[in-house]
Amino acid sequence: MAPRARTSAAPLAHRTADDLDATHDPGPDVARARLEAAALDDAATEPLDGPGGHRIRVGTASWTDPTMTAAGVFYPAAASTAEDRLGYYASRFPVVEVDATYYALPSRRLSELWVERTPPDFVFDIKAHALLTGQPTETKRLPMALREALPETLAAKARLYAKDLPGELLAEVWHQFADGLAPLAEAGQLGAVFLQYPKWFFTSSENRDAIRETKAALEPFGLRVAVEFRNQSWFNEKNAERTLRFLTDEHIPLVMVDGPQGFKSSVPPVVAVTAPELAVVRFHGRRTATWESMGGLPTVERFRYLYDERELGEWVPRVIEASGGAEDTHVLMNNCYANYGSTNARELAAMLEHELAAHAASS
Repeated sequence: MAPRARTSAAPLAHRTADDLDATHDPGPDVARARLEAAALDDAATEPLDGPGGHRIRVGTASWTDPTMTAAGVFYPAAASTAEDRLGYYASRFPVVEVDATYYALPSRRLSELWVERTPPDFVFDIKAHALLTGQPTETKRLPMALREALPETLAAKARLYAKDLPGELLAEVWHQFADGLAPLAEAGQLGAVFLQYPKWFFTSSENRDAIRETKAALEPFGLRVAVEFRNQSWFNEKNAERTLRFLTDEHIPLVMVDGPQGFKSSVPPVVAVTAPELAVVRFHGRRTATWESMGGLPTVERFRYLYDERELGEWVPRVIEASGGAEDTHVLMNNCYANYGSTNARELAAMLEHELAAHAASS
């Protein structure tokens, strides 16, 4: 039987955009001061012990955003190279989400470097390439060999969809994606491939089949998938239970989310574990003004939102509940502007640690 969906109302609906900006976009200096005042610099460095000995890892979605690597924001001055920054990040958090793989196919050499630069128990969650979830990719971002193999009419296009590609070239895209992640999988440092479907991917038999096919295509390479929806139809009154039953039957973790509400792309904060190996929670922030913005707005601006203590506190019992049903729980802050995500990750980890300790003391 599929787990029942449990949701809560969005608590910020009554606030104005100006209120949100003043409260939740105070700037990196304020975020840093908040962290320092609470003495939380060491929070989140290790996985937490959840119920039943299950692990909870807290981290961020990306460690390379320019707003995060800017001087004095998150990294010390000595962390001036890609190698230094990943090494430092991995000393502060036990998990990270890789966003770059959505835009460009990963390479074996890059994955090998990630393994070399991180501890053996550090985990990478990987965002699926755009072509794997029905979204377009920029033609120029494909590897040279793939571009040269494109028919002339396709090579001239600025963007391509999977449905545009000849079968053998699409198969090569899948192969290169999986092969590029092989060093992570072989080292035991690959968490899951996140299939983040676009807002036009609505609930239907055809789309459920598409998820099954993607899972089946990646499984032979040892790649586990988790699914994040961005269309409200999956969790409306008619379809919520069916969606959870489908994921449970297919043994696919649902990516639980906290994000802006009231849009067609909004998914409610459902708490449900649909696979016993892994639970995932992603925090997008609650910045409604930019959530569905188009037309050149930098992606990071959509997630430019610093959670306050009350908002994080709402998720403490939910994360603990989820962790009770999964061997590993990954909590990822996708509010990746500057140090907002890293600050909230440490704050939430400290809250979780305190609550888990209280539970252990009372049991």
